[in-house]
Amino acid sequence: MDGTIKEAQDSEKDGDAPDSGKPRLLIVTGMSGAGKSAALGALEDLGYEVVDNLPLSLLPYLVSSDAVSQRPLAICVDARNRDLAGASLEERLKTLITRTDIDVRLLFLDCDDLVLEQRYSSTRRRHPLASDRTVAEGLAEERRIMSGLRDYADQAVDTTDLNEHGLRRVIRQMFTSDSAHSMIVSVVSFAYGKGVPRQADLVFDVRFLRNPFYEDALRTLTGKDATVAAYVREDPDFDAFLEHLKGLLAPLLPRYRAEGKSYLTIAMGCTGGRHRSVFVAELLSAWLGEQDFPAEVRHRELDALPAAETKTQEPG
Repeated sequence: MDGTIKEAQDSEKDGDAPDSGKPRLLIVTGMSGAGKSAALGALEDLGYEVVDNLPLSLLPYLVSSDAVSQRPLAICVDARNRDLAGASLEERLKTLITRTDIDVRLLFLDCDDLVLEQRYSSTRRRHPLASDRTVAEGLAEERRIMSGLRDYADQAVDTTDLNEHGLRRVIRQMFTSDSAHSMIVSVVSFAYGKGVPRQADLVFDVRFLRNPFYEDALRTLTGKDATVAAYVREDPDFDAFLEHLKGLLAPLLPRYRAEGKSYLTIAMGCTGGRHRSVFVAELLSAWLGEQDFPAEVRHRELDALPAAETKTQEPG
């Protein structure tokens, strides 16, 4: 694909306010297994009229009807469509984007291929492009077809580290009217051994702090517990670190927002992802709220644990 869609997108949308008052059309696409059904469900809860697996040949007829003017419309187009091809979708998007009577946006959902393979294996569903070949081969073909679409997306969500509840929460944040005028900030705790979160913009390593894991009474607790918090706070360098962290972020956040950044993810990492990084992430999230940057806090490793293994596990 060339840059024609992106150029049309920029020229048509740069002058529009976040809420232009135009009828809204959201095209949802991305990799199969990346969570499009969950995203559509969340959009439906937000008042969108949802159409799943629409044949591309019907797209012009649907958006020319009165449906798009009555309520926001979300249309899912993905590899299940037999006529899905880059050029075909590009031509249809170009026609939509140049319309002045509709605010057209593109949401792309992506995910790591190994995680997608695991999801298909656990559900025993067939990949739409792998009826007579392996899931890996189907994913490779789908990535070829979808290769240019992510570049044209107004919003892109990587669901590698998200379960269904987490994805629904992200979609609600992205498409509620309150978030249309502000930057959405997320704070994520994680374990370095399991990789840095793919969506992280800023990453901070707190493994230098004293580790509660080596205290028998604290090992099975988490950074949300008061005794763990007190233990970490007693580190002689903790207060200075926290003040320097706040001092670094304080001037950055307004600049990110002024530059039009819609989403900012701050990741806190430690060895196991359940003590130091959790505590610091909780503190940072509370401080961000005081700075008029309310932040969602998520603990990747705690969220993945069975409920019996953490007394303070959060939903999703």
